[in-house]
Amino acid sequence: MTEPKAPDVEQVLKRNAELLKRHVAGRLAVALSLMALPLVLTSLGAPNTLFLVLPIPFGMWVLVFLALRVGHGRRLNVCRKVLHTYPLEYRTRVDRKAGDRNGDEWKYLGTLHTIKISSRGRHGAPRMRAINATTVRRWPKGAEDGGVWFAGDPLFGGVMVVPGSNAMMFMQPANWEKSAQERAQADAARIARAQQAGITELIERDPNITGWV
Repeated sequence: MTEPKAPDVEQVLKRNAELLKRHVAGRLAVALSLMALPLVLTSLGAPNTLFLVLPIPFGMWVLVFLALRVGHGRRLNVCRKVLHTYPLEYRTRVDRKAGDRNGDEWKYLGTLHTIKISSRGRHGAPRMRAINATTVRRWPKGAEDGGVWFAGDPLFGGVMVVPGSNAMMFMQPANWEKSAQERAQADAARIARAQQAGITELIERDPNITGWV
């Protein structure tokens, strides 16, 4: 089987940056529209009641969650470092726990998917947790239909790119703490490369929003 041509890294990054900007702009438009709706209705003669101001807190919540996801989410910048540090390697298989609540986990910063990516003739692919590089929550279409591209180090993390759509997933070991000793014992060159890519620590930590509610 002939290995497909690797995607252009800069085009992949450009595509995902555009998706992030589009998503942020859309959420901002929704939030501002909700918050402005009472003023518009009042100017049209609507009575000043409790129901009139209900859209305002909903709009504020949209802004809060958008700020949390954009402000705390560093994965797009880390993906850029990874793709500029490690070469893309073709992987022929993606195994995802589709429909399994233990495999797909809802977080404020995005939906975490538990997956394995491997190649024919290779065994023992580690379980990884993957999250969309943008704020999109859905699993990328076509990711399980064929092979994908991977850049990184499975012990520290990496990036999965879906051919065709250039959808990008940021990945790190599913059990970060369990593999801590193995990372500490990695050779100096391997650790230095992971440091250059910015993946020597757990990137995605869900924020504590108890102070926001």
